[in-house]
Amino acid sequence: MSRPRILVVGGGVIGVSCAYALAKAGAHVHLLERDAIGSGASGGNAGTVAVGHPPLNRRGRLRQVLLSLLDEGSPLYIPPRWDPSLWRWLRDFVRYCTDEHVEESMKVMAPLGKNALQTFDDIIEEEGIDCEYIRSGYYKVCETAPGLEAARNQAIAIEAYGYHPEYIGLDELRRREPELSSDLQGGIHYPESRSLDPLKFLKALTERAKLRGALISEGVRALGLSIISGRVVGLRTNEGEVGADAVVLATGPFSADILGEVGIQLPLQPGKGYHRDYATGPGGAPQIKLPCELSEASVFCTPMGNFVRFAGTMEFSGFNREMPTPRLDQLSNAARRCFPAFGGDGIKSEWCGLRPMASDGMPIIGSIGDINGLSIATGHGMLGLTLGPITGQMIAREILDPDAPKLRKLSPDRFRDPH
Repeated sequence: MSRPRILVVGGGVIGVSCAYALAKAGAHVHLLERDAIGSGASGGNAGTVAVGHPPLNRRGRLRQVLLSLLDEGSPLYIPPRWDPSLWRWLRDFVRYCTDEHVEESMKVMAPLGKNALQTFDDIIEEEGIDCEYIRSGYYKVCETAPGLEAARNQAIAIEAYGYHPEYIGLDELRRREPELSSDLQGGIHYPESRSLDPLKFLKALTERAKLRGALISEGVRALGLSIISGRVVGLRTNEGEVGADAVVLATGPFSADILGEVGIQLPLQPGKGYHRDYATGPGGAPQIKLPCELSEASVFCTPMGNFVRFAGTMEFSGFNREMPTPRLDQLSNAARRCFPAFGGDGIKSEWCGLRPMASDGMPIIGSIGDINGLSIATGHGMLGLTLGPITGQMIAREILDPDAPKLRKLSPDRFRDPH
């Protein structure tokens, strides 16, 4: 029996992970990326593999959404504008902001997170990938007493799912990370986490996929799916028709447009995130051992060799790559509050990327019920890096082993099922 021909569309961490897992399992894989590998959200994210946390949909988010319409400096920002698709998405998002939904999500995501950590460790070791990989977790640090109380409550909730967050008082926190401010309240250590340079990891994984036989084509734009009698037979591209036995769509927030052409509606919106990288040293970024999440500002500070990446924010402003200075400044301002010696010199890069946000805060992984040969891998939101390799394994298993059990809670068909 000949090897199945599988097209993977999208050269971010999800698409490359799918190509790697499929090629490793023996499939004939061709990955298409419209720009360059890592040119989207996967190349510049915070670089944290953070697992076990509840979805973005949580009780009280409606108030935060309403306040974000007025504050450009808010970690969650929605510029007021006329966009019916966004308002429909927000309506659905708020509908999922319940304790019941959080509990149901955690039942799926908590065990998946543990598998994701193991998968990352296995790939890094097996493939010998050098990407500033740190296995010691990260600190969530809090500036205010209410912020610390909220962080402790969340940590307690996560313990119920088999994770081991550790409360740390300010003195101990500063003993571990002396660069932190004495004005902080304390923090939480999340040992079940990893960090890395995401672009280094992505490029290395791309090379490993090539070594296993995957063909990688950059600069090829997907124009639409080719479907005959309810089955995908290939893809229309700017370079012509490409045939396939199966197609994996891993194009982030752009997946909605491609699927919309064949009558599939998924509740996705682009959520913009930013980073500023600063070289370490006098006048620049602090020398920190582990990543730190600045809790109230939702800013991650991740050491990546000779620089520190300050990344965060969630902005719903549509499909654009504009980088307003106030949005970038909030990253630096939060860092200066928590690291007094941070001078702000030595900016290495400024960046923004669009993350695929599903309205229920859960990734969308699996086949579409009534179109044979089509699989979706999108909607990972801020967990794209975290769930990349495990998503690749899930997609490979589902395509190559029709009898394998499916994770129905993450299936794209969940949005088509009656509630």
